[in-house]
Amino acid sequence: MADTVLYEVSEGLATITLNRPEAMNALNVEAKVALREAAREAAGDPEVRAILLTAAGDRAFCVGQDLKEHIGLLAKDRETGSGQTMSTVGEHYNPIVRALAGAAKPVVAAVNGVAAGAGFGFALAADYRVVADTASFNTSFAGVALTGDSGISWTLPRVVGPGRAADLLLFPRSIGARDALELGIANRVVPSGELRAEAEKVARELATGPTLAYAAIKEAVAFGLTHSLSETLDKEDELQTRAGRSEDHAIAVQAFVDKRKPRYSGR
Repeated sequence: MADTVLYEVSEGLATITLNRPEAMNALNVEAKVALREAAREAAGDPEVRAILLTAAGDRAFCVGQDLKEHIGLLAKDRETGSGQTMSTVGEHYNPIVRALAGAAKPVVAAVNGVAAGAGFGFALAADYRVVADTASFNTSFAGVALTGDSGISWTLPRVVGPGRAADLLLFPRSIGARDALELGIANRVVPSGELRAEAEKVARELATGPTLAYAAIKEAVAFGLTHSLSETLDKEDELQTRAGRSEDHAIAVQAFVDKRKPRYSGR
């Protein structure tokens, strides 16, 4: 991986760290490519049982597109008539969100500071968000005459409701950590000095849990959001049958009978 994104796997936990603190972890082309590859690797590695997405520094999780680089790329587009700059959505942002949201394992975002634009979208693509009390969220897109991307048009209405999502998208503004908790954007708010330890604790707990069951939970919830009750019941039947045949289910039942804590295999 490039230095703009750090990648490490330890005891079943893949940690992806955005590493441009001097630029508030803004996404230049190098960082977007590195993040896409890291997310894909973590999602596809059977030895990885949970993913932690975090960022270096204490000012920002990710402020989205690096606008300084973006200005130059737009100018080049005007010179050449290529229009290539906005292909970044399909080439970078969409694959990143698909890898995180579609991973058959839980994804935790540790939001240490400002999460804006695509950074907000990446946080919402995670299954669980641990947020520093000094962090904030901002859709930002309309402020630079753009519509939402990075999945935010799908994820945000499902988290806060369509009315609030429209408000946040049409009138971009900073949403503090406590308000984010009330809205459901944050799952847990902790003092900034405790963020990394708390997020790692959450992620490592998930990395030692019943991985196939977590994957089924993610799939069932996503399916239920866009299907009828009857269809969702059928999907639950399918997924529960699969989970019931897993090694982890047998381990959990035996541990319950033995009155001890289960040690899951992830299979």
